[in-house]
Amino acid sequence: MSDRVFAIGDIHGCDTALNALLDRLKLTPTDTVVVLGDIVDRGPGSRQVIERLMTLHDECNFVLIRGNHDEMMIKAYEGTDSYMSAMWLQVGGLEALESYGGQTLGLVPEAHINFLKTSVDYWETETDVFIHGNLRPEIPLQSQHWEAMRWEHLSGVEAALPDGRRVVCGHTSQKDGRPVVMEGWVCIDTFASGSGWLTALETGTNEIYRSKETGQIEGPLWLDEVANEFHR
Repeated sequence: MSDRVFAIGDIHGCDTALNALLDRLKLTPTDTVVVLGDIVDRGPGSRQVIERLMTLHDECNFVLIRGNHDEMMIKAYEGTDSYMSAMWLQVGGLEALESYGGQTLGLVPEAHINFLKTSVDYWETETDVFIHGNLRPEIPLQSQHWEAMRWEHLSGVEAALPDGRRVVCGHTSQKDGRPVVMEGWVCIDTFASGSGWLTALETGTNEIYRSKETGQIEGPLWLDEVANEFHR
């Protein structure tokens, strides 16, 4: 079996869905898993998701992209941005705190915040570029602004990268639970914390694996068979 690269969309505290998905992937030490950010908030198990992802370094090559929700949790813990801290509580932070057994950041282990801080703005292979939010195709990756990569949603008319590589992203949730394929782009935020799925894409084969917080699991499925038109 050749080395595989899996991208996993926005988990948003859906630990049951994450565990079911990872069990189905049957990872090996030579596989790479790229989690596209927003691992916390909204779902019931932010703490459990962090704890599970912290173990992936021992199972495969693991890359964590920083999402805007991960950024908000870091800022709230550090107490350096009162506006972002307040916003975080309104968009899923309370659910994240409840997974730690209360409604205070004092219950969150510093190791969990340090783990979130290991996240990166992007990761790349010869064929794909992995981000959370959006980017400017005409700007080199190393010069992209982190705010766009973390916070900006897709418009549906993004241009392809000039070097021909595909952008694999999350953040722009597709409420129908289906990935979006556009020329040079694929979005796999498929609304795991709502009525949709948690989606993993094997980039080399374009096979899709997906799970729900109920434990329901499907895959492999072909990306083109489950993809839909862009929705915002």
